[in-house]
Amino acid sequence: MLPSVAAAQAPAYAPPKTTFGHPDLQGIWQVMNAASWDIQDHHATLGVPAGKGVVEGNEIPYRPEALEKKKQNFADRAKLDPDARCLLSGVPRITYMPHPFQIVQQADKVNILYEYNHTLRHIYMNGNPHPEGPIEWWMGDSRGRWDGNTLVVDTVHFTAETWFDKAGNFHSEELHVIERFTPTGPNHMTYDVTVEDPKTFTRPWKMSMPLYRRAERDAELLEYDCYAYWIEESWPK
Repeated sequence: MLPSVAAAQAPAYAPPKTTFGHPDLQGIWQVMNAASWDIQDHHATLGVPAGKGVVEGNEIPYRPEALEKKKQNFADRAKLDPDARCLLSGVPRITYMPHPFQIVQQADKVNILYEYNHTLRHIYMNGNPHPEGPIEWWMGDSRGRWDGNTLVVDTVHFTAETWFDKAGNFHSEELHVIERFTPTGPNHMTYDVTVEDPKTFTRPWKMSMPLYRRAERDAELLEYDCYAYWIEESWPK
């Protein structure tokens, strides 16, 4: 019993610090799941790998009218998915796209460079509030703070054009996302997300997944340029 008790009382992982004293999350990270295709449990189909859901309780609390829209999105996903039209993925989907991303920290902000579509995100750490809205940005406006060793990111001011996955799970322009990046070891982080959108959902809901550091000696972001295969005339108006 003694080894088990000792293990249970082991202190939480303490990450190294940056030169300006913040927990160092820098590096190239990537998920290893199928959330990009569907954030809920799903079976394998043509071109889609089977996957376990990342949604707490595997339930997304849609309002009845929003659930109908989600079903329509799923039926027309090959045409309507923003990814099929090479649009920015939005938050939090950009994190669990099947592409790596790199965290680069500065004293006043955390920058995330995504391989997908050359996306760049700035998380401002200077304590300033979000600008007054409404503003509809593809990646929203992100403001961060430290909660111990956890990076907490509050993001608002979204466009309603992005989805959570290829299965048609969606949101409105009232989306509010809180992300928590918690290092659990030298090469692992836990990524927790709280989603709030009273126009689309009956209550806030959560997602969680591990992030893995790319450990190759020559790991780097490569080029990924997306080219829409739908001609402009076929895009929804």
